[in-house]
Amino acid sequence: MAANRIKVAKDKAELVKSLVASKDTTGPFQTYVEVMVFAAALGVKYKKRIPLGETNKREPYPIPQENFVSLGHELIIKLLAINETQDIEILSSREEEYEDKRTQIFEEYANGGLEILQTELRGAVDYSERILLFLIAEKDHKEPIDEEFDLSRFLS
Repeated sequence: MAANRIKVAKDKAELVKSLVASKDTTGPFQTYVEVMVFAAALGVKYKKRIPLGETNKREPYPIPQENFVSLGHELIIKLLAINETQDIEILSSREEEYEDKRTQIFEEYANGGLEILQTELRGAVDYSERILLFLIAEKDHKEPIDEEFDLSRFLS
């Protein structure tokens, strides 16, 4: 892959940092790659694709796509692109414009997923627990995501 990097929207940078386990946080993910893949999957599930706008210049820095390859997540970028465009040509690794388009599609779905997470995690102390509750609620298909977090959906 070329030197294409996955960028994070500036308004989601702190959220992404807090979702990664470190000496300062107890985030549920080990790497920024995992956060972005999870967020992109969430964005796709809810058909929420949001342009990045201003991107972050500090940590988390734009993530080299080689990191996705080394962790075995490079296929999700390609699958999202072909699903979105319905054009097999987008898989061409020889055309820089296709690589840029694949990256943009992935970034925008990840940004949409991060927006969902931002809403769901508002006010949470333990992100792992809140994400687990969110996933359990999704498994049960009880209610769609609302703009406000409502604990009552976990009381039955």
